[in-house]
Amino acid sequence: MTLPLVAIVGRPNVGKSTLVNRIVGKRVAIVEEKPGVTRDRKEVDAEWQGVPFRLVDTGGWMPGGSDLDAKVSRQSEQAIASADAVLLVVDAVTGVTEEDARIAEVVRSTATGKVLLVVNKVDDASREGLIWEALSLGLGDPHGVSALHGRGAGDVLDRLLEVLPTPEPVVAAEDADTETDETDGVRVFSVALVGRPNVGKSTLFNRLIGEERAVVHDLPGTTRDTIDTVVETDDGPIRFIDTAGMRRKSKIDEGTEYYSLVRALQAVDQADVAMLVVDATVGITAQDQRLAERIDASGSPIVVLLNKWELLDAEQRADVTWQVSDKLRFIGEAPVLKISALTGKGVQKLLPALSMSIEDYHRRVPTHRVNEAIRNAQQMQPGPHGVKVLYATQAAVDPPTFTLFANREIPATYLRYLERKLRETFDLGATPIKMRVRKRSN
Repeated sequence: MTLPLVAIVGRPNVGKSTLVNRIVGKRVAIVEEKPGVTRDRKEVDAEWQGVPFRLVDTGGWMPGGSDLDAKVSRQSEQAIASADAVLLVVDAVTGVTEEDARIAEVVRSTATGKVLLVVNKVDDASREGLIWEALSLGLGDPHGVSALHGRGAGDVLDRLLEVLPTPEPVVAAEDADTETDETDGVRVFSVALVGRPNVGKSTLFNRLIGEERAVVHDLPGTTRDTIDTVVETDDGPIRFIDTAGMRRKSKIDEGTEYYSLVRALQAVDQADVAMLVVDATVGITAQDQRLAERIDASGSPIVVLLNKWELLDAEQRADVTWQVSDKLRFIGEAPVLKISALTGKGVQKLLPALSMSIEDYHRRVPTHRVNEAIRNAQQMQPGPHGVKVLYATQAAVDPPTFTLFANREIPATYLRYLERKLRETFDLGATPIKMRVRKRSN
């Protein structure tokens, strides 16, 4: 079902993301008391009085500034043009500014849906008189709200429902952060793009989804929040999730970046596959190694993407290839693809690689074959100190999880040996395997 689209726009720091969080009912957008925190368009599902719709949180509209400001502003303008309704937010305390007047003009000339003027930070009755200054914007009667405290938000939403087209059929909107959207009853497979700042994740994200959803700029840390889009492929729908660049915690010294890190780690934990994007011109850094370890610990299969490959000469390519095999050897036979997110070269290899990962992730092995593999492994290399696996079975999928019933505790080194044999026998590639041991008497 296509939900009505509601864009929340305005200049920086007027409370757009706070209003998004208020409407959704939880913190889905990063909020901090300084301008420029939101940069990308972030879409989330919302619901009011049983009617679902989709909210678009946008960055502050800042034309005439830096190149990054211009890109953020274009994101806002695209949201305005495509929305069924627009909530233009201004600040009651600051009053109507020149920037407010300019974006009001853009809204009047661009918006195809109904526009509602929202005056935020009307935290108590003493500020109610401040809303009427917004009449000068020529967008009709203003609605005073306090996004922080919820004051007046219900009235704005009631008015919003009056102007929105009714979705058919009307069903409750799903939680925007569950990662479990349904398409024809099938769970949507999710892929998280992770990596250090400024390695090309957002450029790749935009290329994969076929539109400019993420702001791309050569300034590290441009992406502050996770944004996602579902793309239809020959293997079914796939959700691609763009995450903020992850630095070492010791380098994170501001609240915004901390929450960006938290959101990125949550995306990794919830993803079915994580694509580790590496800047090939820099090589495999210590932070790339730590990120790979973090992904591996989450249980997600890993696909390593060496971005900006076209910028390397033959000697540099050989060196980076060696670095992958040496510094990332702990992730096993994970696919390693050489790509250029900017030009698109090599990107066509991503979906086939994902297809194999998806197949391995859902693999279920019959119990008799699991026991045969364990029996053969023990014949080749008996367990130390009389350790013996008496029975084994695959207990779960996503990822494949094997339970071993043994006569005593299995040493970690021997357990890794058995895991390697299971991986080799059933050709599980880079898919993580979970091994659980239960002690059982003979």
